[in-house]
Amino acid sequence: MSYGASPPRGCTVAREDNVLRALLYSMNYAPELTGIGKYTGEMAEWLAARGFDVTVVTTPPYYPAWRVSAPYSARRYRRETLRGVKVIRCPLWVPRRVTGLKRILHLASFAVTSLPVILWSALRFRPSLIFVVEPPLFAAPAALLAARLSGAKAWLHVQDLEIDAAFELGVLKRGALQKVALKFESWLMRKFDRVSAISERMLARVERKGVAAGRTVVFPNWVELDRIRPLPETSELRSQHFGNDPVVVLYSGNMGMKQGFETVVQAAAMLAESSDETIRFVFCGDGVGRETLETAAKALKNITLLPLVPADRLNELLNAADIHVLPQRAGSEDLVFPSKLTNMLASGRPVVAASNPNGQVATLFADADCGIVVPPGDAGGLAEALRSLASDAARRRSLGAAGRKAAERLWDKDAVLATAFEEQIGSLLARDAQPQWQVSEQRRASAG
Repeated sequence: MSYGASPPRGCTVAREDNVLRALLYSMNYAPELTGIGKYTGEMAEWLAARGFDVTVVTTPPYYPAWRVSAPYSARRYRRETLRGVKVIRCPLWVPRRVTGLKRILHLASFAVTSLPVILWSALRFRPSLIFVVEPPLFAAPAALLAARLSGAKAWLHVQDLEIDAAFELGVLKRGALQKVALKFESWLMRKFDRVSAISERMLARVERKGVAAGRTVVFPNWVELDRIRPLPETSELRSQHFGNDPVVVLYSGNMGMKQGFETVVQAAAMLAESSDETIRFVFCGDGVGRETLETAAKALKNITLLPLVPADRLNELLNAADIHVLPQRAGSEDLVFPSKLTNMLASGRPVVAASNPNGQVATLFADADCGIVVPPGDAGGLAEALRSLASDAARRRSLGAAGRKAAERLWDKDAVLATAFEEQIGSLLARDAQPQWQVSEQRRASAG
């Protein structure tokens, strides 16, 4: 379906050429391989492929390594076009070591350098929709101002409840600052025409901050099911890196502050001490927690570290695992839904995850019977769960197959973007009272 010729009935457009324009405002964007940048990039490209005119205001790629990738610069503005999307990159301060204060300054630097760009882009581009991704919440005021000046609708998409996480994980101290920050966040969120979050639990928190339920929607991260899928044969990458190790336990993705890798390292040490040589731990990725893992790998022979693999080899990497491990710190679970879980389950491999009994992941696993849950910080429980699965190939196959079915049911890319995103855009832009932008088979046929 293309909207280049005429917009859907009831939807306003900014100019007489009948092209729907979307202005995306996100700190992270392609070609970043993990996290928010991956999903924002895919979303923008998906819209462009559907006929939208899309412009993105963002930074140079720096995540998860926390250093700007060549040939980009952290000091200069840059324009480029990536797969049909116009991209404007703004200067950014990237600290070498991330602390609470440095992270605030890091986020603020993008808010400052991008402010004139988002305002100028909105006034010149005249979008129908301005879509801003949190974090950083620092960028939200500029997005609102740009929307009001240009007449666009404003949509805030919450990938991470960063204010809650900063205080609950101890990055910032509780007290007067917390009260002020939460009040400001609540006031700001209520000003947006639409607010979305990537899980039901996160959206419930958003609504408790005062955002009316009629303005909210769950907009989950997704998985490309034709690209991430179980492979019938042994992964070439596994043969190359792991040889004949009987059981590989894999973590792949950002190595950040919320993961709690020390628990996995402790479990690896317990299994090494018990002379269990059948289990190898493989960590693939980058981030502020990689240094801790590098130190552990020097002391433990059953830990291997790899760099991030290119996107076209991700499925091969995921299929190199017998078991995926998903560590999380206590207190962080309902503040962000781990996006890497979608690919883990889509690969058809079982997952052992840290989760509170009533947490998001525990609830999902109970419903889908696709993995094992251990309490956050419980290294002994994690070691025992991994040992149990390592010795039970039939159960690994059963859990993996159930995980694949859950991924197909919940996170198919086209279904998520058509239902949770495209229909909501139509609803948001509609002039009449029609509750949804109906993407019917009849419209698909007429557009084709």
